[in-house]
Amino acid sequence: MKIVLATRNKGKAMEIKEILKGLGLEIFTLDDFPEIPNTVEDGKTFEENALKKARGVAQYLNMAALADDSGLEVDALDKKPGILSARYAGENATDNGNNKKLLKELNGLVLKKRQACYKCVVALAFPSGKEETVEADCRGLISLEPKGNGGFGYDPLFFVPEYGKTMAELPPEIKNRISHRGKALVKLKKKFLSKNGNLFRELEKSCKDGI
Repeated sequence: MKIVLATRNKGKAMEIKEILKGLGLEIFTLDDFPEIPNTVEDGKTFEENALKKARGVAQYLNMAALADDSGLEVDALDKKPGILSARYAGENATDNGNNKKLLKELNGLVLKKRQACYKCVVALAFPSGKEETVEADCRGLISLEPKGNGGFGYDPLFFVPEYGKTMAELPPEIKNRISHRGKALVKLKKKFLSKNGNLFRELEKSCKDGI
């Protein structure tokens, strides 16, 4: 059964593929369909953006599509950067640029005052119009400096007190278990494996009707 991940972010795609292993899915990404235009993420919530991305790809390809929208909310910054997390430092921001801006905004605050929450909404859309969403979060602190080479985004700054490490320092198997995206995808995976099997039946139908 085929499904496309509505992303060109290789790090994100790798995480999603790893977590969804065992479902017997043939997983594509937008890199396999370069003709698909990028979605304008103009929603006011993570859910709106995730659904917009998934719907657009599902209709364009006549194929089941999975998208996530996620971001970082920092308590001391009134929940910023929020839905603008990927472009916090500007429209064409890099992870490094976003991290530098965040550290500058929090300059002078001690670690315990740097409470933050990673949030994620995963949306699954089918050509039939059926949709499913799940959400999850992960609380932590913003480190005083970047640490670790794993992950992407704000992972080098997102400190997990339970492990005494940033997300970027954790091995993938632990990160995928405790992260916002990992927990949301596990929720979706359980829905696939539930006894009624509605999502699997819808996926089978989309595979017969689509590419």
